[in-house]
Amino acid sequence: MAKPRVKAPKKAKAGEVVQIKTLISHKMETGLRKDKKTGKKIPKKIIESFVAKYAGKEVFSANLATAISANPYIAFYVKVDGPGDLEMTWKEDTGKTWTAKKSIAVG
Repeated sequence: MAKPRVKAPKKAKAGEVVQIKTLISHKMETGLRKDKKTGKKIPKKIIESFVAKYAGKEVFSANLATAISANPYIAFYVKVDGPGDLEMTWKEDTGKTWTAKKSIAVG
């Protein structure tokens, strides 16, 4: 169901601050809507947290709630001190997780 997408530079200078853009395709069901055919409530299913790590250190995190729109877009900045991998994890309230990785070379 969910599919993460990440836009990050492939290369940066040491000490440079770069912008990272993320988007995950997810319906973000609030638990308040009803199924038109059955009249029953559609169960709540939302992305509840996002964590980004660079070179193994947490650089950004966010707790999301039912007020966040479908397909959450998150942008943040990271200072690149050296080469490393950017690892982002989205966690759904059901316990399911999605991870995306991007490498940033320093030159």
